[in-house]
Amino acid sequence: MSEMRYNEIAQKKAVKKRGYIKIAKVLNIMNGKDFFLQRNYECARKMNKIILEDLPDFTREFFIGIENATTPLTRLNYAYDLRVFFNFMVKEIPQFAWREIKSISLFDIQALSTTDIEYYLYHLSHYTPPSFDDGEIVSNTERGKSRKLSSLRAFLKYFVRKGKLSHSVAANVATPKIREKEIVRLESAEVSELLNLVEYGEIGSEHQNTYNQAIKLRDLAIFTLFLGTGIRISELVGINIEDLDFKNNAFVVTRKGGNRTKLYFSDEVRLTLLAYNEKRLSDEKIPPSERAFFTSLQNRRIGARAIENIVKKYSRHVAPLKRITPHKLRSTFGTELYQNTSDIYLVADVLGHKDVNTTKKHYAALSDESRRKASVKVVLRDDHDKNDKSEE
Repeated sequence: MSEMRYNEIAQKKAVKKRGYIKIAKVLNIMNGKDFFLQRNYECARKMNKIILEDLPDFTREFFIGIENATTPLTRLNYAYDLRVFFNFMVKEIPQFAWREIKSISLFDIQALSTTDIEYYLYHLSHYTPPSFDDGEIVSNTERGKSRKLSSLRAFLKYFVRKGKLSHSVAANVATPKIREKEIVRLESAEVSELLNLVEYGEIGSEHQNTYNQAIKLRDLAIFTLFLGTGIRISELVGINIEDLDFKNNAFVVTRKGGNRTKLYFSDEVRLTLLAYNEKRLSDEKIPPSERAFFTSLQNRRIGARAIENIVKKYSRHVAPLKRITPHKLRSTFGTELYQNTSDIYLVADVLGHKDVNTTKKHYAALSDESRRKASVKVVLRDDHDKNDKSEE
């Protein structure tokens, strides 16, 4: 073995031993083969850019400190939320008026009051995000305000725990009350109508229908997989060809947090996926290096936004008032599974919920059909009594 070859092998072993991503995985990121590695890479790149350009330098310590306990997507969302907060701080709080964000220190953070944080929540009702150059106004609901307050609390708590802040000024600020919304899902008849529309229906112009025919098998497979397994949109986007096992009606998805989980599908779902898979593998326009199961007309992995548009395109013809999204298709599956099994723990496991209370909250609700059945269970007056009264 040549000395050059020996050194190359030794270097690869050293890189692996130090815990870095394997070289093959790096290549997969560059080629777009591994959706989740690529997404994590993009999240880290965007987060570092925000820290470098839009946040005080001391904030980097926070992101390094939470790296092993959070996902790259979570850290990126923290960066987005903190950018909004520091932009508010230098524009809306008089004592920091028009200072450079980069000049803000932990000493300045310690000088904030509870009233300042309450004013921040008020500010979030209508504001222009720092990333918007056109001055567009956006609004935050109670849910959005709650998330941004949670991000700020986590940030401050970290420095309190490190002994660099004496207290968290956000600790005593009341969390916005989130109003419960009715869970929106499709009823059984609507599910059937939707799938029939995707498979057989015609919507729009002649040109649109020609386009729809070309992607009919793909769209039907997408809807069938959502409604038959309840997976998340990111899980569906991330499926590769090798993740499917048609012999055992199984497939592997990457859950929140990066865990890989094996799930199963019914024979009905299998037939639809097989039909699409046959067309997918025979399409010579898709390069062999593209391992994504679901592809776009550009012959690469389909994106989440494209799938959202597909769901909207068909569902608005079946349930125009419900504004169906991929997550509502997931809700439809979860409720149907619960009503057929009455096993809330099974539903939580299949849907990948870490907390069963989340499942109870979202998937144990009654369907419209159940409400209709319940409406006739309570009898106010017996028919026999009413007839007797009329005879008198």
